[in-house]
Amino acid sequence: MLQGTPGRVSDYYDHHPINEARVLEALSRPGFEQPTADDLFEFDQDHYGGLAAVDALARRAGIGATSRVLDVCAGLGGPARFVAGRRGARVVALELHRGRAAGAARLNRLVGARSVTVVRGDATALPFAQGAFDACLSQEALLHISDKARVLAECHRVLAPGGRIAFSDWIAFPRLGDREREQLWEWMAATTLQTLEGYSALLGRAGFSSVKAEDLSAEWRPIVRKRLELHRALRADGVARLGDARYEDYDQLHAFFVRLIEEGKLGGGRFTATR
Repeated sequence: MLQGTPGRVSDYYDHHPINEARVLEALSRPGFEQPTADDLFEFDQDHYGGLAAVDALARRAGIGATSRVLDVCAGLGGPARFVAGRRGARVVALELHRGRAAGAARLNRLVGARSVTVVRGDATALPFAQGAFDACLSQEALLHISDKARVLAECHRVLAPGGRIAFSDWIAFPRLGDREREQLWEWMAATTLQTLEGYSALLGRAGFSSVKAEDLSAEWRPIVRKRLELHRALRADGVARLGDARYEDYDQLHAFFVRLIEEGKLGGGRFTATR
């Protein structure tokens, strides 16, 4: 999560159901006395497709043991820890939200993830030197940033020549209406939504080459449906944890997402390009 309209986005993540407290609650169960980064993966991946989706981005970005990686909008740092652990890379996890950045750093210390460094900063003004990284990653976060062109230009600046960017995000299709866009803003701080073609154009204007855009909508559709079914199956637990009103809000949000995706109005995209 990073900046676009910071107050609204910050409020959204202040109350997000995937948070440090929930991760630590899960680790309080027997069997997690000395947790590792692998133990966290079931609980700290706030994106669609789980670890396979992270690995797909890492492959497309060409990340290896000597890579210097920037995870933009890193959240609690789950993908950053996975890339560091599986690929042997050194990863900087950039996150603007104060609580999530602090939580990511504490979780790193808890599991000894020494190859991951958390930096609190703004994706539209990256606090790094030109050419500092070999790869930039991001997952379902740029929807919160209104100036996407600026973020992509900053990623281009901090990548070394030949470096790769790989990210996923929500994408809009022509049938998505203005009121539905407003609801996405109200419910999940979706500042703006791009299209597959729009993101490709922005990457080109930022100076990237070899741009590739993949439509993930068909892949995300059953994932969103399954999440809604699981959410409703665990209603009693959800109400106990969140209260009736907040549970109902999340239920409406999940149902809204499922409808938009199944009606072909909203979907997911994965994008790769070379500096």
